[in-house]
Amino acid sequence: MGQQTRQDRIVQLVREKGYTSIDELAEQFKVTPQTIRRDINSLADQDLIRRHHGGASYDSSTTNVDYNTRQALHQDAKKRIAKHLAKEIPNGASLFINIGTTTEEVAKALLNHSALKIITNNINVASILRIKDDFNVIVAGGSVRSRDGGIIGEATVDFINQFRVDYGIIGISGIDQEDGSLLDYDYQEVRVAQSIIANSRNVFLAADGAKFGRNAMVRLGNITQVDQLFTDTHPPKTILSLLKEHSVKLEVCD
Repeated sequence: MGQQTRQDRIVQLVREKGYTSIDELAEQFKVTPQTIRRDINSLADQDLIRRHHGGASYDSSTTNVDYNTRQALHQDAKKRIAKHLAKEIPNGASLFINIGTTTEEVAKALLNHSALKIITNNINVASILRIKDDFNVIVAGGSVRSRDGGIIGEATVDFINQFRVDYGIIGISGIDQEDGSLLDYDYQEVRVAQSIIANSRNVFLAADGAKFGRNAMVRLGNITQVDQLFTDTHPPKTILSLLKEHSVKLEVCD
């Protein structure tokens, strides 16, 4: 199989699956991982796929990568972000934590805290935090998504609106590099996140560097609405300008 044919098939496979690892592709095409890395680099430079450590993905604006894959992607970065963010949360605080694999890492990083009151629409977050006797974990009502344990719907929004908390911790699927729009895939999930922002005294956004420039079709809001951004890489210049203009604190967790 020639290089062009192989690269065309790589694009097709990545778009079909959403994410594919280098090892999977090397096995599929009976070539070395180094060859696949070169292919991925070339295709990423053409904006046909997105390059990741250990693999490649395709950014659909309508469908997110499946939950198990998202758990594995950028895991080290998410852990660093979570560790830095957790340091900003004092003991005895009240907080919202929304849906996302990064916010689940934040929940793990909070286990050394004491006397927190957490309201969440994420069953996985509740499961992580329930082991702490001195935590008060409140799970929002609503419809549970089987694919990732997220809780969404009108009942969830109504529930969130009953509270006013110290910190809202949110994740996001994508950040528009031109205007700083926060983007996601499910309009019902977005409505819950908007309520979290509206009912938090301080809003912390946890987003790894791969979220910059990633497309999703539903607009949640704008990066200028958060109080502090926690990420693992320096954002693009347009985002940096927005952060500076609107006094949004930046924590680069490298």
